[in-house]
This record gives sequence, C-alpha cells and structure tokens, in this order.
Amino acid sequence: MDSEHLVLTSERATATVLAEGGRLASLVVDGMELLVTEGSKATRYGSFPMVPWCGRLAYGDLRWQGNEWSFALNSPPHANHGLVFDTAWTVVDKTKLQIDLPEAWPFGGHVVQSFVLDTDSLLVTLELHAGSQPMPGQVGWHPWFRRRLDRGAPVEVDFTAESIYEVDDDMIPTGAFGEVPTGPLNVTLAGTTAPPVLCWRDALTVQMESNLDHWVVFTEPDHAVAIEPQSGPPNAFNTTPQLVEPGKPLIGWMKLSW
Repeated sequence: MDSEHLVLTSERATATVLAEGGRLASLVVDGMELLVTEGSKATRYGSFPMVPWCGRLAYGDLRWQGNEWSFALNSPPHANHGLVFDTAWTVVDKTKLQIDLPEAWPFGGHVVQSFVLDTDSLLVTLELHAGSQPMPGQVGWHPWFRRRLDRGAPVEVDFTAESIYEVDDDMIPTGAFGEVPTGPLNVTLAGTTAPPVLCWRDALTVQMESNLDHWVVFTEPDHAVAIEPQSGPPNAFNTTPQLVEPGKPLIGWMKLSW
C-alpha cells in the first residue's frame, strides 16, 4: 500500500487519490480524463474535500456560542474551503484516508474520506468527527471538471433549482434569494429539485448525486467548470451552523455516475 496515494480501478475507470490534500487528482473514464489535473494553486485542480467549512468563511472570522476565532485569509478577504485541502492525509487502507484537524482549529476532531469505484460510478464519503467537545461543521467537495475531454463537444451543465443565494460585493450571502441567472455562473443554488448533470456530447454524460443539500455552480473559467456539493452555503458557520457532537459525525457523500 502506497503511503502517498491510492489508485482504484474498474472495468471502465481509474481514480487516483493523493494523500496530499486528500485530493481526487485524476478520474479517467473510457480513456478520457474528466478532471483538471494541475493548477496554479491547491484550490484550482482535481476534486478536493472542503472541511470543516465549505467555500468562503467571511473575512476569516468564525463566531460561535459567543466566542470568535480568526483563520488565515488564503483567498483575501476570506478564508476559503476549510483547513485540509493542502495538507497531508494518512492512508488508512486501499480505499480510505484520514486526517486530524490542525491546531488552528480550536475544537479538535478528525476527518475520514473513503472511495468506492465501480464500473459505472465513483462514490466518495466524508466523515467529520468531533473530538471531546461539540463544534460547528460543514463538509463538501470542490471538483474541477474539464470543459473539453479528449473527444466530444464542450461540457453542458444541466440542473434544476428554484433560486440562488444573493451575495454582496464580497460574494457573501446576504440572506436574500434571487432568480437563477443566464450565462456564466458563480452561484450557490437554493431549492435544487434535480441533481446536476454534465454532458460532453458524443463523449460522456456524468450525473452527480449527493446527500448534501447545497450546490455551488461555477462555470466562468474557459477551461473548466466546478460543480460543488456541500452541506450548507458559504459562511454558514456564521448564519446557520450545523452542530457536530462527539460520537455523532457529520457524514456527506458524493456519487458520480456515467
């Protein structure tokens, strides 16, 4: 068992997971790479886990139960995508990784991520475990899909949602909701009634499913699209925090089917 990565194979697919960042670094289906495999920084490629928060933590500040903590602004003016996407996880076995939350996180706890690859699907599961005390938590993933595969047309993203979270000038939800816009998107969907589908015509169709009830859709880049399942909207820690208690982990799953 390699201590630096996992390689899962099936009849049609190969998935490579790096211990560094717990990142799904490659997903090849029918000989075609689906993911962006390199980027200018750790938040720009592959499919990485977002935990203990997803998306933007406004201005790096967490306010919870009358206390306040500040985290490094890795995407000024905010702290983005949690604390474990650019640190080394431990390979537990051929399908599982684990990591303790870092000292910067004041509550302790650990995260487990597991992968199951079948002929026509990949199932990824995240478990956020509290340590000795309750804490706020979110889980999710940030997959970067290639806009073009080695064959076929550019990707088309299909989804059904009632509205989106309106945001301020710093991209933090205001609490209001608006209509889904047309054109390139950078939005968090609300009231999703059907999971997203990615279609590269004449090549492949991928349906995304998750038990998580929020999706971020980012289609502005020329080379890629990001379709992100997560357990709450950006900055949810400061608006609608989820409680994770000892012995009661927050568990999310994401399934890609083709």
